[in-house]
Amino acid sequence: MIASLTGMVLSSSNGQVVIDVTGVGYLVHTTSSTVASLSEGQNISLHTSLVVREDAFTLFGFDTRSELEVFELLRSVNGVGPKSALSILNQMSVEQIAQAVSEESDAAFKAVSGIGAKTAKLITLTLSGKMLARATKGAPASQSEKTVNALVGLGWSERQARDAVHEVGNPGMTDKDLLKNALKTLSKAKKA
Repeated sequence: MIASLTGMVLSSSNGQVVIDVTGVGYLVHTTSSTVASLSEGQNISLHTSLVVREDAFTLFGFDTRSELEVFELLRSVNGVGPKSALSILNQMSVEQIAQAVSEESDAAFKAVSGIGAKTAKLITLTLSGKMLARATKGAPASQSEKTVNALVGLGWSERQARDAVHEVGNPGMTDKDLLKNALKTLSKAKKA
Protein backbone atom coordinates (compact mmCIF):
# COMPACT_ATOMS: atom_id res chain seq x y z
CA MET A 1 0.00 0.00 0.00
CA ILE A 2 1.18 3.52 -0.76
CA ALA A 3 0.67 5.55 2.44
CA SER A 4 2.38 8.78 1.38
CA LEU A 5 4.21 10.42 -1.49
CA THR A 6 6.92 13.05 -1.40
CA GLY A 7 8.18 14.55 -4.60
CA MET A 8 8.01 17.33 -7.15
CA VAL A 9 4.81 18.55 -8.79
CA LEU A 10 4.94 17.93 -12.54
CA SER A 11 1.40 19.20 -13.20
CA SER A 12 -1.88 19.88 -11.47
CA SER A 13 -5.42 20.54 -12.68
CA ASN A 14 -9.05 19.42 -12.30
CA GLY A 15 -8.60 17.77 -8.90
CA GLN A 16 -5.50 15.86 -9.96
CA VAL A 17 -1.78 16.29 -9.44
CA VAL A 18 1.13 14.39 -10.97
CA ILE A 19 3.99 13.96 -8.50
CA ASP A 20 7.46 12.89 -9.65
CA VAL A 21 8.94 10.55 -7.04
CA THR A 22 12.49 9.61 -8.11
CA GLY A 23 11.60 9.48 -11.80
CA VAL A 24 8.13 7.91 -11.50
CA GLY A 25 5.11 10.14 -12.02
CA TYR A 26 2.14 9.30 -9.77
CA LEU A 27 -1.33 10.61 -10.67
CA VAL A 28 -3.06 11.57 -7.43
CA HIS A 29 -6.69 12.68 -7.05
CA THR A 30 -7.00 15.41 -4.44
CA THR A 31 -9.15 18.29 -3.25
CA SER A 32 -9.50 21.44 -5.32
CA SER A 33 -7.99 23.51 -2.47
CA THR A 34 -4.86 21.34 -2.57
CA VAL A 35 -4.60 21.68 -6.37
CA ALA A 36 -5.04 25.47 -6.09
CA SER A 37 -2.15 25.70 -3.62
CA LEU A 38 0.33 23.87 -5.87
CA SER A 39 2.67 25.07 -8.59
CA GLU A 40 4.86 23.16 -11.02
CA GLY A 41 8.30 22.33 -9.65
CA GLN A 42 7.16 22.62 -6.02
CA ASN A 43 8.16 19.83 -3.63
CA ILE A 44 5.22 18.41 -1.69
CA SER A 45 4.28 15.56 0.58
CA LEU A 46 0.79 14.03 0.59
CA HIS A 47 -0.86 11.40 2.79
CA THR A 48 -2.38 8.90 0.38
CA SER A 49 -4.95 6.17 0.10
CA LEU A 50 -4.61 3.56 -2.64
CA VAL A 51 -7.99 2.32 -3.85
CA VAL A 52 -7.75 -0.97 -5.73
CA ARG A 53 -10.51 -1.90 -8.14
CA GLU A 54 -10.73 -4.69 -10.68
CA ASP A 55 -9.89 -2.28 -13.49
CA ALA A 56 -7.77 0.41 -11.76
CA PHE A 57 -5.39 1.39 -8.98
CA THR A 58 -6.29 4.95 -7.93
CA LEU A 59 -4.38 7.18 -5.51
CA PHE A 60 -6.12 9.83 -3.44
CA GLY A 61 -3.91 12.36 -1.64
CA PHE A 62 -4.40 14.82 1.22
CA ASP A 63 -2.42 17.62 2.86
CA THR A 64 -3.21 16.50 6.40
CA ARG A 65 -3.55 13.20 8.21
CA SER A 66 -6.99 14.24 9.52
CA GLU A 67 -8.29 14.72 5.94
CA LEU A 68 -7.08 11.22 5.07
CA GLU A 69 -8.72 9.75 8.19
CA VAL A 70 -12.04 11.45 7.40
CA PHE A 71 -11.76 10.25 3.78
CA GLU A 72 -11.37 6.67 5.02
CA LEU A 73 -14.27 7.07 7.49
CA LEU A 74 -16.52 8.41 4.73
CA ARG A 75 -15.58 5.47 2.49
CA SER A 76 -16.65 3.09 5.27
CA VAL A 77 -20.24 4.31 4.84
CA ASN A 78 -22.37 2.08 2.65
CA GLY A 79 -22.97 3.86 -0.66
CA VAL A 80 -20.06 6.31 -0.36
CA GLY A 81 -17.24 5.56 -2.77
CA PRO A 82 -13.88 7.29 -2.97
CA LYS A 83 -15.07 9.91 -5.47
CA SER A 84 -18.08 10.80 -3.30
CA ALA A 85 -15.84 11.00 -0.21
CA LEU A 86 -13.46 13.30 -2.09
CA SER A 87 -16.41 15.39 -3.26
CA ILE A 88 -17.53 15.84 0.36
CA LEU A 89 -14.00 16.92 1.37
CA ASN A 90 -14.00 19.35 -1.57
CA GLN A 91 -17.03 21.15 -0.17
CA MET A 92 -16.63 20.69 3.60
CA SER A 93 -13.66 20.98 5.96
CA VAL A 94 -12.84 18.21 8.43
CA GLU A 95 -14.25 20.41 11.20
CA GLN A 96 -17.50 21.04 9.29
CA ILE A 97 -17.92 17.30 8.69
CA ALA A 98 -17.31 16.54 12.39
CA GLN A 99 -19.78 19.26 13.37
CA ALA A 100 -22.45 17.99 10.95
CA VAL A 101 -22.05 14.44 12.25
CA SER A 102 -22.19 15.49 15.92
CA GLU A 103 -25.32 17.58 15.25
CA GLU A 104 -26.85 14.78 13.15
CA SER A 105 -27.26 17.33 10.34
CA ASP A 106 -27.72 15.30 7.18
CA ALA A 107 -28.71 18.52 5.35
CA ALA A 108 -25.03 19.51 5.25
CA PHE A 109 -24.22 16.32 3.32
CA LYS A 110 -27.28 16.61 1.06
CA ALA A 111 -25.86 19.91 -0.18
CA VAL A 112 -22.90 18.03 -1.70
CA SER A 113 -23.38 17.14 -5.37
CA GLY A 114 -24.07 13.41 -5.77
CA ILE A 115 -25.12 12.78 -2.16
CA GLY A 116 -28.80 11.96 -1.78
CA ALA A 117 -31.03 12.05 1.28
CA LYS A 118 -30.58 8.35 2.17
CA THR A 119 -26.79 8.48 1.84
CA ALA A 120 -26.62 11.72 3.86
CA LYS A 121 -28.61 10.08 6.67
CA LEU A 122 -26.38 7.00 6.50
CA ILE A 123 -23.28 9.20 6.83
CA THR A 124 -24.53 10.85 10.02
CA LEU A 125 -25.68 7.54 11.51
CA THR A 126 -22.57 5.55 10.58
CA LEU A 127 -20.04 8.18 11.63
CA SER A 128 -21.80 9.14 14.86
CA GLY A 129 -19.34 8.44 17.67
CA LYS A 130 -16.45 7.72 15.29
CA MET A 131 -15.31 11.30 14.83
CA LEU A 132 -13.63 13.40 17.48
CA ALA A 133 -15.48 16.53 18.44
CA ARG A 134 -13.51 19.30 16.82
CA ALA A 135 -15.79 22.04 18.02
CA THR A 136 -15.85 21.80 21.81
CA LYS A 137 -15.54 25.18 23.45
CA GLY A 138 -12.78 24.98 26.01
CA ALA A 139 -12.08 21.42 27.05
CA PRO A 140 -9.24 19.56 25.30
CA ALA A 141 -10.57 17.04 22.73
CA SER A 142 -9.46 13.92 24.65
CA GLN A 143 -10.99 15.21 27.89
CA SER A 144 -14.29 16.16 26.25
CA GLU A 145 -14.47 12.85 24.35
CA LYS A 146 -14.06 10.90 27.60
CA THR A 147 -16.84 12.93 29.18
CA VAL A 148 -19.13 12.56 26.15
CA ASN A 149 -18.54 8.80 26.15
CA ALA A 150 -19.30 8.64 29.89
CA LEU A 151 -22.55 10.59 29.43
CA VAL A 152 -23.60 8.38 26.51
CA GLY A 153 -22.86 5.37 28.72
CA LEU A 154 -25.23 6.86 31.31
CA GLY A 155 -28.04 6.98 28.75
CA TRP A 156 -27.85 10.48 27.23
CA SER A 157 -27.77 10.86 23.45
CA GLU A 158 -24.44 11.83 21.89
CA ARG A 159 -25.89 15.16 20.78
CA GLN A 160 -27.15 16.00 24.29
CA ALA A 161 -23.80 14.98 25.78
CA ARG A 162 -21.77 17.08 23.31
CA ASP A 163 -24.02 20.12 23.81
CA ALA A 164 -23.63 19.88 27.60
CA VAL A 165 -19.84 19.45 27.42
CA HIS A 166 -19.61 22.36 24.98
CA GLU A 167 -21.67 24.55 27.30
CA VAL A 168 -19.73 23.90 30.52
CA GLY A 169 -16.22 23.11 29.27
CA ASN A 170 -13.20 25.26 30.06
CA PRO A 171 -9.45 24.53 29.83
CA GLY A 172 -8.77 24.41 33.60
CA MET A 173 -11.42 21.79 34.40
CA THR A 174 -10.62 18.28 35.57
CA ASP A 175 -12.39 15.30 33.99
CA LYS A 176 -14.41 14.86 37.16
CA ASP A 177 -15.56 18.52 37.27
CA LEU A 178 -16.44 18.49 33.57
CA LEU A 179 -18.58 15.38 34.02
CA LYS A 180 -20.22 16.76 37.17
CA ASN A 181 -21.09 20.12 35.54
CA ALA A 182 -22.32 18.46 32.34
CA LEU A 183 -24.58 16.17 34.43
CA LYS A 184 -25.99 19.20 36.27
CA THR A 185 -26.75 20.90 32.94
CA LEU A 186 -28.40 17.77 31.53
CA SER A 187 -30.46 17.25 34.69
CA LYS A 188 -31.73 20.84 34.59
CA ALA A 189 -32.66 20.45 30.91
CA LYS A 190 -34.53 17.20 31.67
CA LYS A 191 -36.58 18.84 34.44
CA ALA A 192 -37.50 21.84 32.29
